Order: sequence, then C-alpha cells, then structure tokens
Amino acid sequence: MSDPADDGVFFVGNATTLIRYGGFTLLTDPNFLRRGQRAYLGYGLTSRRRTDPAIEVGELPALDAVVLSHLHGDHWDRVARRGLDRDVPVVTTPQAARRLRPQGFHGAVGLDTWSGHELRRGGRTLRITALPGRHAPGPAQALLPPVMGSMLEFGTDGRVDLRVHISGDTLLVPELAEIPRRYPGIDLAIVHLGGTKILGMLMVTMDGRQGADWLGLIDPDAVMPVHYDDYEAFTSPLDDFRRHVERAGLAGRVRYVARGETLRLPVRPEPGGALGVPDASQARGVQGPRRGSGRSGTDAGRRGDPRERTTAMTETDPENTPDLTERYERSGRVPDDREDSAGPGAPTATDPGGPPAQIPDDRKASARSGMPEEEGE
Repeated sequence: MSDPADDGVFFVGNATTLIRYGGFTLLTDPNFLRRGQRAYLGYGLTSRRRTDPAIEVGELPALDAVVLSHLHGDHWDRVARRGLDRDVPVVTTPQAARRLRPQGFHGAVGLDTWSGHELRRGGRTLRITALPGRHAPGPAQALLPPVMGSMLEFGTDGRVDLRVHISGDTLLVPELAEIPRRYPGIDLAIVHLGGTKILGMLMVTMDGRQGADWLGLIDPDAVMPVHYDDYEAFTSPLDDFRRHVERAGLAGRVRYVARGETLRLPVRPEPGGALGVPDASQARGVQGPRRGSGRSGTDAGRRGDPRERTTAMTETDPENTPDLTERYERSGRVPDDREDSAGPGAPTATDPGGPPAQIPDDRKASARSGMPEEEGE
C-alpha cells in the first residue's frame, strides 16, 4: 500500500480519496463503513458494502477541508461523522451544510452552483468551486439529495498550477456541458461511476457508457475512475467503463488506481522538462514524492503550457449543448447510496422485497426532501 502522506490522490475506496498537493490536504466523500455494513440511502433503502476502506478514519492526517458531493450514506456515514475533526470545514451543497451544522460541523460551507470557497496557506491558494450535477433523471430528482461536482484549483501567487475536477454522483446531463467551457484545461478528473440503481430500476450514477461519454465531454488530460464496485447497488463494473473508453479511443487518458494506492498528481514542467500523470503501472505500488522533493512525470499529450491556462467564463449556448443525455433522460436510471442499520428482511436498493419501509414521523420531513435520515447511534 502507498503511504497516504505522499503527494497525490490516495484512493481509500468508493468515492473517498485523500488529495495532497501544494501544501493542502483534502478528504473527499468520507465513507469508512466496513465490508458487510449497510449504507442508508433514504426511504428505508440500504445497500451492503462489499469492500473495506484502505485506511480507517483514525489514520487520516490533519485535514484542511472535506469536500462532500452530497449527503448520502455511502459518501458521509456515521463512522466519518464520529471520527472526523469537527473544526475542519466541510465544503458541500447548501442543503447538506444545513444538516451538518446541527451535528457539530459548524464550519460547514454550503456552495451554490458556480460559487467557490478559497483556502490560503502563505502564498498558496486552493479554490473549491461547486459545479452542476444531477443525481436522478426528471421528477425523480426530488427523491434524492442535491449533488454537486467540484473543481479544485491549486494556485501560487494568483496563478492556477493544477486543476482537479470531481464529478460527484451525477448522471450525464446537459448542464455539464458548461464545465469544459469555463474550465478548458483540466489536469485530472475523478469520475464517479457504478451505474447505481435504486430498486433495481432507476439509475442514479453514470454507468460505463455514460462515463466514457462524460470523459469525451469534459476532456481532461487524465481521468481516475472511482465509485464502481464497493456496494451491491452498483450495476456497472469497472470493465464496462474500460470497454467503452477503449471503443471511444480514450483509453490512454485513464489511470486505474486500486484501493490503497496513490496516483501522483500532474506536475508543472521546468523549461525542457516533462510533466504528466503516471500510467497505471507507474501508479501501482509506487510511493509518490514527499513534500519538498523533486517531482517528475511523463507527457501524455497536453494542450499547451498549463501555466498559461485561465478560466474562461462564458454563457451557455443551448445550440451547442451536446444531446448525449437524451437517451438516459428517457430511460430513467438512478444511483445507490445507503446506510447501515437495516434489520433482516429490510428493503435494499437492489431488492425491494419485504414490507414497505415505515418512516417515523420525526424523519418524514427529511425523507421528503431527499435527505438521508440521521444514522442510528
């Protein structure tokens, strides 16, 4: 296993990563349930975890922030809630922030789409911007919590040094087309896959085909897939994504990172130097560079000098919006994010059997809003 203290993206499991770069340390979508435990998804639905996280919550380093795409049991569980430092800011959706503050996370920051939150450390900055996302098609959106993607921009003295995009639990929807317009130079994208289905019918996260289309739309220099095999509700394995990116001619951009391994982040080249993200063979079993050490990489075919990149703020042009999402909108599918305190015979996202879930009166309001109820203590 790689050392979580290395600079780069350390894959904990599911959508949980530890990102260290430019002196900052971030945790994404903290999910530390163990194999066999259940994540709660709302409306009495649960999903059993198939894997263990690479590290425990108590093994985390000091954090500068947590980036939370949405409040679902496989992205924010009771283990994380009890184990995380409550003084660390949690950057998330406004609805999730409202739910977290009463739990003691008073520094929770709720971001509307396209708004940002900035962290500073000396002359270095990290700007976290909320990006659009949609967790379910059509009217089914009302049944699930709001979700956001994120853009992480690491900078020095006003210059953007590195851009990392995290998709969040979204389907491929038209509003995502604005992301590459505003951010034409994305170094690394972390994409949530799995083809999660609720009740075995409604898909709420991208499957392999949508993921490949998303990669073509967002157009990052490299992509790291996550959120594809940790829960029973996932219906689209990683090989599904691999097959579709190969057909699309995009396989060279994908970096497959196993749980417990670190993907070294792209580095900026010195004049005449190289840059890039290591390929899968380089990433596996290789400890990334320590802070302060020299960094190197391989050039994967960049679009110009990343140091010259700027964010282009443009208006959405409906005529140029891809229609890749139409077939998914018509078919209607949904993701799986559940939590664990279901007894024998309780309904699951993949098995709706058993009696209808009864939502206690004091929890009906949160269930109607699509937000998961408080986990059992």
